[in-house]
Amino acid sequence: MTTLQLDSRLKSGMLLTNADDRVEASTRLEPTSASDIVYFGVVKALEAQELVPGQRLVEVDLASQFQVGRNSVREALHRLSAEGLVDLFRNRGAAIRLLSLKETMDVLDVAERMTGLLARTAARGVVQPAHRRMLPAALKELTQAVNEEDADGFARGRRHFYRALLLLSGSAELKRLFPAIQMPIVYAQHRLAGLQKLRLRDYRLIAKAVSDGLEEEADEAGMAHVRNVRELVLQKTAESS
Repeated sequence: MTTLQLDSRLKSGMLLTNADDRVEASTRLEPTSASDIVYFGVVKALEAQELVPGQRLVEVDLASQFQVGRNSVREALHRLSAEGLVDLFRNRGAAIRLLSLKETMDVLDVAERMTGLLARTAARGVVQPAHRRMLPAALKELTQAVNEEDADGFARGRRHFYRALLLLSGSAELKRLFPAIQMPIVYAQHRLAGLQKLRLRDYRLIAKAVSDGLEEEADEAGMAHVRNVRELVLQKTAESS
C-alpha cells in the first residue's frame, strides 16, 4: 500500500481511532500537533501491515496525505527514527526499518522480559477494580474479532488489553518503555499464520494469572507468549530458507 493510499483510511477514522496508538501502541495521548498526526498515522499503518519493512516513505506524499507541512513530516520521521521504526538516509529520504533475523531475535529477547515484567506488575496491582474490569472486556473484544475474522477489531482489542495491563501495573517506567519495543515491525515483516489465535490463547492465560494476583504465573505467561511468537518466526524463517 502506498503512502497516498492511506488517506481514505485516515479520514474515515481507521488509522487514528483512539487515544492510545502504541502499546505495541497504547498509552500515548491523542495527536495534538501536525507531526503527531503523521507519527500516529505511520505507526497505525505499520501495525495494520499497510506499510511494510523496507517500504519508502516519501516526504511530499506524507505531507499531502496528512495535510500537513513538510517540516511536520520531517519532525515525525525523526521521531520515528529515534524509536527505531524508520531508517533515515542522507539525500534518499526514509524507509520503514527492515530487521535482520538477529535484530528480530534481539527485539523478541527484550519483549520477552518486558512482557513478563508487565504481567507481573499488573498482577501485583490487580486490586484496582476499575482497571481490573478492562481485561475481560478486552478479551471479549478479541474473541469476537477472531470469530469474525476482523483484523481491525483484533488490533483494537489488543491495544485495550495491553493498556489494561499498563494501567494495572501502575508503573510509569513501563508506560514509558513498553511502547518502544519494536514489535509492530516484527509482525509486519513476518506474516505469521495462526498468530491471532495464538495471541488470544496466550492473552487468556496472562489475564487469568493477572486477575488471580499470581505474580510468578503472570510473569511466566507473559514471557511464554513471546517465546511462542519467536518459535513461529523461526519456523517460518526455516521454511522459507
